[in-house]
Amino acid sequence: MRKVIVQKFGGTSVADTEKIKNVARTVIKEKENGNDVVVVVSAMGHTTDYLVKMAKDLSPVPSGREMDMLLSTGEGVSIALLAMAIQAQGYDAVSFNAMQVGIITENVHSKARIIDIKTDKLRKNLQEGKIIVVAGFQGVTEDGEITTLGRGGSDTSAVALAAALNAERCDIYTDVEGVYTTDPRIVPNASRLDEISYEEMLELAHAGANVLHPRSVETAKQFNVPLRVRSSFKLDNMGTLILGVDNMEIYKPVAGVAADLSQARIVVCDVPDKPGVAAKLFGSMAKEHISVDMIIQSYARKVSNTNDIAFTVDANDLDKTVAVLKKLREDIGASGEIQVDSNIAKVSIVGAGMIDRPGIASTMFETLAELGINIRMISTSEIKISCLVDKDQAYKAVEALHKVFELESDEIAEVKGDLPNV
Repeated sequence: MRKVIVQKFGGTSVADTEKIKNVARTVIKEKENGNDVVVVVSAMGHTTDYLVKMAKDLSPVPSGREMDMLLSTGEGVSIALLAMAIQAQGYDAVSFNAMQVGIITENVHSKARIIDIKTDKLRKNLQEGKIIVVAGFQGVTEDGEITTLGRGGSDTSAVALAAALNAERCDIYTDVEGVYTTDPRIVPNASRLDEISYEEMLELAHAGANVLHPRSVETAKQFNVPLRVRSSFKLDNMGTLILGVDNMEIYKPVAGVAADLSQARIVVCDVPDKPGVAAKLFGSMAKEHISVDMIIQSYARKVSNTNDIAFTVDANDLDKTVAVLKKLREDIGASGEIQVDSNIAKVSIVGAGMIDRPGIASTMFETLAELGINIRMISTSEIKISCLVDKDQAYKAVEALHKVFELESDEIAEVKGDLPNV
């Protein structure tokens, strides 16, 4: 029985026709290795950004349904062109959008989750020897409505397809050579990791590392899909293998450092200190599909019997979050103001070797203190410590932590793109 390999190529890998030809050659090489191949592609280059800009020029708050209808068109262009490129090189290929495949999602626009994948058509075409090209980032509801999966959705599409088809592995091709100990644009001598655990990759993705979206890693871990991050342009480099932590040898307590500049901090002041208030507050945001990250609740004030609840959300959800809280404030009896701070960043260290390893947290805090960096909030897990700091100090913090935990390489990584402004 032939093995199934799922390959995913991002927007930079299919940015123009020459790059699409290069992707076609990569796909064909995998086919010539004797494998069945399913390819997932994103929209070309900055297509999605361009479509979003056009929508915002027409309407400041376009409807979620129409945005999904619009944004799903980008991948349609990519899959057709890639199928043509593969056919031009003498191989049989066929392209499918999410509706044609049957990538079924929940009925949520812009952030839908996949609930099922119909594999009959995929398996039939694979049995006929065809290379299948599938549109990433998109899905369809049971009643036929087009949805999109949100940021990093094509990664999630690829991993979900690999799980549904019991694929041998899922290769994520991108413009970097793998997963690094930190962003090489911040620290040029960051080390490329030969392997990393699902758990570490998931924490790094949540912490701001942009190589893979957290949902794709969650899916890979859940279904035990072997995952490899590779360069679209350096095919001799095997990149980074992502696997279960039980299969790894842990040599360093910290595997990587990440900074997330897309966070906003909100404080709801003078919240009644009684059971059910926090549940109602965060439940209301969950209904609006707003994900909350770091949370701190202060000690109750004895005189007023109130406390403050501080938390962080993605900056893109800030306006919607504030709108929800303003409606909710009277309902929960919060008498204070809602404070908002977008001038913050989350800096995190991640490593499976941190478990039962004393001194990691103190080293992180001492390093930041020596730089005069004030910590605004702290959150921890077994393998991650995150600190909220002022945005303009984030990169300085990453450089120092990367050095103190001895993550440097002797080689200078190839740096592409500009860092987000602080």
